[in-house]
Amino acid sequence: MTYGAANLSDDGTGAKSTLASTVYHQLRDDLLGGALETESKLRVEWVVSKYGAGASPVREALNRLASEGLLGRHDQRGFFIMPVSATELEELTRTRCWLEERALRESIAHRTAEWEEQLVLALHRLGRASRLSSQSSSSLNPEWEKVHRTFHRVLISACRSHWLVGFCDQLSDHAYRYRQMANDGESIQRDDFAEHRLIAENALDGNADGAVQALIDHYQLTAAMCMERFRQGEAPAGPGQRAQR
Repeated sequence: MTYGAANLSDDGTGAKSTLASTVYHQLRDDLLGGALETESKLRVEWVVSKYGAGASPVREALNRLASEGLLGRHDQRGFFIMPVSATELEELTRTRCWLEERALRESIAHRTAEWEEQLVLALHRLGRASRLSSQSSSSLNPEWEKVHRTFHRVLISACRSHWLVGFCDQLSDHAYRYRQMANDGESIQRDDFAEHRLIAENALDGNADGAVQALIDHYQLTAAMCMERFRQGEAPAGPGQRAQR
C-alpha cells in the first residue's frame, strides 16, 4: 500500500454500479445535507417511492446507513434519522480532534514533496471556491464542500494508516450535518480561508504543534457556532423536507 498523496478528484463517494448503492448515496447525501428531518421515521415504502427503487435495494441501503450511525433502528419498528444534540456534538468534536491530531502529526512526520504539492493545490482550490451557494446564502456551495473535504483529507493522507483516515472520514461525515446548522449564523464571525491557510502553512513548515493547534481551533470554532444555535433554541434539523412518519 502506498501513502503520502491523496486523490484530488475523489469526492469520497466513488463509482457505484448497483441500485442499492445508488439509493445509499442519494439518501446519504440527503441525510448529511439536512434534507430530511432528524428523528423522523423512514418507512421503506416512502423511500421506495422517493428514490425510485425496489424494497430489497432500499432495505440494503438503509441497513448500510444504520451501520454508519446515520440511521437508527427500532426492533420491528423500522428506521429513523438519528437526532443531533449538543451533547453528541461535544463528543464528536472532542473525538475528531483526538484522531486528527494523531493523523496530522504522522502526516507531517512522513511528508513528501508530492504531499506538499497536493496540499498547496488543495488550499489553492479552496481559496478559489465560494463557500456559500449562489442560490442561497444560508446553504453551502457543493463545490466548496468538495474541495473543503479534499483539503482536510490531503492534510492527513501521509499518516500511513488507511484505518485512521477511514475513521477520520466517518467523523467528518457526522460533523458535516452539524456544519449545516452553523453556516448562516452571524453570532460568530470567521475567516474560514485564513483558518485553513494557517493550518497548511504550519504543516508545510513542518510545525506539527502549530498545525495541530490551528486545526483544533478550526474545529472548535465550528462547534461553538453550532452550540450557539442550540443555545438560541433553533431547530437543529436542516432546511429540508420532513420525512414521512
